[in-house]
Amino acid sequence: MPIYEYKCSQCEAEFEKLVFTGDDQKIECPKCHSIEVTKKMSAASLTGSGKCSPSGTAGAGSGFS
Repeated sequence: MPIYEYKCSQCEAEFEKLVFTGDDQKIECPKCHSIEVTKKMSAASLTGSGKCSPSGTAGAGSGFS
C-alpha cells in the first residue's frame, strides 16, 4: 500500500494519499473535493530497490566499491 503524492488541477493543492489496490481511481482533492488530480513523481519512487544501509551507503555484497 504505497503513499502517492498528488496535485489538484483545480486549486493547485498538493497532498499525499495512502492508496489501496483499486482505490487509485477514486482520488479527490481534500481541499476542494475535485477529482481532477494528477499523480506527481516522488523522490521515493526514484530511489531504487532499497538495498542501501541506513547510512545511505551501499551494503556489503552490493557490487559497489
